[in-house]
Amino acid sequence: MREKPLLEIKGLKTYFYTYEGTVKALHNVNITINEGEIFGLVGETGCGKSVTALSTMRLIESPGKIVGGEILFQGEDLTKLSEEEMQKIRGNKISMIFQDPMASLNPLMKIGKQIAEVLEVHQKHYDKNELRQRILNILRMVRLPSPERIMESYPFELSGGMRQRVMIAMMLSTNPKLLIADEPTTALDVTIQAQILRILKEMKEKLNISIWLITHDLGVVAETCDRVCVMYAGNVVECADVVEIFKNPLHPYTKGLLKAIPSVNRRVEELNTIPGSVPNLINPPPGCRFHPRCSKRTEICDKVEPKSIQVSENHTVSCHLYSNGG
Repeated sequence: MREKPLLEIKGLKTYFYTYEGTVKALHNVNITINEGEIFGLVGETGCGKSVTALSTMRLIESPGKIVGGEILFQGEDLTKLSEEEMQKIRGNKISMIFQDPMASLNPLMKIGKQIAEVLEVHQKHYDKNELRQRILNILRMVRLPSPERIMESYPFELSGGMRQRVMIAMMLSTNPKLLIADEPTTALDVTIQAQILRILKEMKEKLNISIWLITHDLGVVAETCDRVCVMYAGNVVECADVVEIFKNPLHPYTKGLLKAIPSVNRRVEELNTIPGSVPNLINPPPGCRFHPRCSKRTEICDKVEPKSIQVSENHTVSCHLYSNGG
């Protein structure tokens, strides 16, 4: 029995109109996130991971614009909603944790007050004692020590890991259906990273939510996610269950990423790399966007954009190597 999709992104195109030209940041992106799963989106810096999430939240600002596709959340196309209608979903049914919590928190406002504002905008109005207790419970939920002290603290008085937990608590306070976590552990040391990821997994079970984890760290994906999609230059090139993507990667780019991971079991003189560089998305290569860097390139790759091919029940790949059965 197939899982029920919570979010379906179909043929999404997001462009940025700059003085130098039109940046085709997202080109026919297709992603499905199911209810109750942790979904991972991975790829190099600049491949379009964050733009996909911001497009979903309808937070793309000028000179950017969603120019095509659908974003179906619980069957409703978010691209068709007014800003007023989106405000009822954004921060309520869909919440997002950004990379830098210090940039998202108000440095002049105490933590308790900031969480209170979120609750009062999206939920019922609490009396003073109810509101205080609700905020303390939220802070305890993400294992913040001394929640009474945290509640009365300003963001600059907290460590990076504590600020990230505050952001998680704030975004979960409205009981969203989907939590988007955009590289939530990037600036944290390894021990704190592990704690943050453990909290996210616990919250997924406790609150029965879906989590969309954006990262460039395949180790985080392996440890945390149920399913993963790989992005390259504004395209999704492969999607599969997390075990399948590590055991049986199909796209040459996915294989290149996995080969580039250092191994503790063998000693090498030089790490594997993917030759070449990410293309300029103002003038992306014709056909497959990865073909200038691909060791499996054939003539058709230079001219024809590959379609997504279903190679097994939960595994799709966009590559001409598999267009005739692979």
